[in-house]
Amino acid sequence: MSSATSYSTNNGLPGAGNGISASGTSPTFSPLYQQIKALITQGLQSGEWKPGDLIPSEVELANRFKVSQGTVRKAIDELSAENLVVRRQGKGTFVATHHEARAQFRFLRLMPDVGNAHYPDNRIIEVKRLRAPAEVARLLDIKSGDSVIFIKRVQSFDGAPTILEELWLPGAIFKGLTAERLIEYKGPMYGLFETEFATHMIRAAERIRAIGANQDVAELLAVALNTPLLSVERISYTYGDKPVEVRRGLYLTDRHHYQNELS
Repeated sequence: MSSATSYSTNNGLPGAGNGISASGTSPTFSPLYQQIKALITQGLQSGEWKPGDLIPSEVELANRFKVSQGTVRKAIDELSAENLVVRRQGKGTFVATHHEARAQFRFLRLMPDVGNAHYPDNRIIEVKRLRAPAEVARLLDIKSGDSVIFIKRVQSFDGAPTILEELWLPGAIFKGLTAERLIEYKGPMYGLFETEFATHMIRAAERIRAIGANQDVAELLAVALNTPLLSVERISYTYGDKPVEVRRGLYLTDRHHYQNELS
């Protein structure tokens, strides 16, 4: 189950300033709009356009890449569908950011049975740097024993503990991430990763199953032993389909439900 459509870039495309040759001689056989999409994505990945930035207009991009405005529009349509950019009527197209309210629920799929969705309060239990266990290393595509940041936290809605999460992040990317910084920061965690560690989560793949709460989990979530929970394992990816987070969450669903949209 994926929270966003996956995509791939092609590093064999012409440079951003060189355009696509009229003769059609290209290192790939992908449609022209796909090549333009890849070039725009390279601009996002390189930081030419940062989260929240206004990107050039369709006309400007068409001139830059020496293609039609319609080709650029089709490329941006796909980027918008994949939540990499956001169109704003009368203002232009902006790079998506996790600081927007609309983005905060892209990766938080637990919705209340009654009332409006809102972001939970966090209680950080533990943050430490350790050597990556073999399974976590495999999922993060790093070497077993490489440095990772481990985070354990409880998220509560209206004072009721609802989610217990454990996260593993590559230590090389998240240097300087501490419990103090996580406690101090009041926005969404992915917003912190985006702003301070230049890591923008663009999609995630999840596996969900039902389990019963063991003694430690029951105490942290203030529920009875063997209470039914949803176990959600997520791998989150940044540009280039690079895995940058392994997250394992246990969700209490007596007053919430897991909601996803399929298309």
